[in-house]
Amino acid sequence: MRVSSDRSASTSEADSIEDRIIVAALKQFEEFGIRKSTIEDIARRAGVDRVTVYRRVGSRDEVVRAVINRETTAVLADLAQIDDQYDTLDARIGATFATVLERARSHFFFARLLTLEPEYALPRMTTDGSATLSMAVFATLHSLKRAVADGLLEDAPDLAVRAETVVRIVHSFVLTPMAALPLDTREQIADFASRYLLPILTRKND
Repeated sequence: MRVSSDRSASTSEADSIEDRIIVAALKQFEEFGIRKSTIEDIARRAGVDRVTVYRRVGSRDEVVRAVINRETTAVLADLAQIDDQYDTLDARIGATFATVLERARSHFFFARLLTLEPEYALPRMTTDGSATLSMAVFATLHSLKRAVADGLLEDAPDLAVRAETVVRIVHSFVLTPMAALPLDTREQIADFASRYLLPILTRKND
């Protein structure tokens, strides 16, 4: 029993150190950008030595990936609450799409990456972003299954395909926020979701 307790405490401490490093890295990147930040800078902010950063998280590229995954997880956690707030699928999809775009536009780290350091952002959000995309698809599929359970959506064998299709569309709006489409207000975003995303999710199989 003592061994199990000690092991649990050790794991908790390791997680705490890793969290501290990732939070420190986020602040460092927001203030100075990725290009001008070093592992030493991140270690100094986190109150650890550079060896600890390498051991707990990894290289600078791996730290960037960890920061992106952490912030993505935080957004997905917020989105998970939407299903409890709305009783129609239309409202849920509209609120989800609006929340994603609003968070992407207002998040200083992501905005800075896309605007000032796209050479770092684009690979991690496209060709090297499969883990982040998979997280979003899994969360969307979970929401669709919740809608099925709530009687708002007919079950279908291709729900995962529908989830990934919608996620990829939304992902494109995050990467390229400026377009000819009028998506400036929450109402406009919700209307777009109702007209173009909802039909993908509710289509009848042949």
